[in-house]
Amino acid sequence: MDLLAALAEKPAAAAIVLDVDGTLAPIVPRPEDARVPDETRGELERLSRRYALLAFLSGRTSADARRVVGLEHAVYVGVHGLELEPEAERWGGTLQELAAAAVWPPDETEDKGLSVAFHYRGAADEADARARLERVAAQAEELGLDARFGRKVLEVRPPVHADKGTAIRRIVGNAGVTRALYAGDDTTDLDAFRGLGEAGLEVTVRVAVASEEGPPELRRQADVVIRDPPALLGLLRQL
Repeated sequence: MDLLAALAEKPAAAAIVLDVDGTLAPIVPRPEDARVPDETRGELERLSRRYALLAFLSGRTSADARRVVGLEHAVYVGVHGLELEPEAERWGGTLQELAAAAVWPPDETEDKGLSVAFHYRGAADEADARARLERVAAQAEELGLDARFGRKVLEVRPPVHADKGTAIRRIVGNAGVTRALYAGDDTTDLDAFRGLGEAGLEVTVRVAVASEEGPPELRRQADVVIRDPPALLGLLRQL
């Protein structure tokens, strides 16, 4: 509560940076059906007027994150920060090669241009699906790509030094703020927690939206732990 109060007392010097899926938008079986609830969107609009920066840092493309959030006056950075790194584009052909070789259902394969996500939420046998994707992850590494599992998803991306940590340092640095909050729910959000700590700010608040599917380390590293997107809405109302 003291950290939240320190952030809220100087909004002109503070940034609110948020993950989207599982943090603002509840997880749904089909990623394309995800939406930030109207009530949450209304609160985000208030924060966009009050704080120096409101930004969304998503695994989706920035255009898709904007569609899901539905808020125009904000900064969007997509594909876990890869959109900020031109070097990632040269790996597009290798990603397409992997996607073709994986033989994964098209409606469960999410091509983000700079990365590919293989979803297995709702598979008839999730253990078998995970085992098959372990083999895809091994193939990805043989091709020189990076592979990381998240909440019922395998994300494959270029071996470029860019993640949510590098992205959040750039976001808050460009904004010139001295205080910031970040909230997330999954493995890649650990990178954002790290980046926030490396940004040299006077006040930082790390919020974990905890779940049984999420990494236990996220809870351990957080300053504040909440249970789900509706609980995050309650926290945002305190800001």
